[in-house]
Amino acid sequence: MLDSAKVKQNYQITIPVPIRKKLNLREGDRVTFVEEDGKMVVKNSALTALEEVQKAFEGEAERVGWKSEEDVIAYCREIRREMGKKYGYID
Repeated sequence: MLDSAKVKQNYQITIPVPIRKKLNLREGDRVTFVEEDGKMVVKNSALTALEEVQKAFEGEAERVGWKSEEDVIAYCREIRREMGKKYGYID
């Protein structure tokens, strides 16, 4: 895919529609500029942040012994119960 944009006053550009669609961008979204292999790449900031979180948590389920989504859900329920008791939401 090849597209271009003109640098305007204050160094602003309009991201072309095909690029916005490819990056799943909406008004108000943020973009991140990343250098990869000597090239500048524009990425959707929210998706980039999600990818970083996924990398950070990679292997954690196995480390704590979770084998299924149900294990994660059970843990979340346990934490909610503990927090509810701690803050008086649950008796």
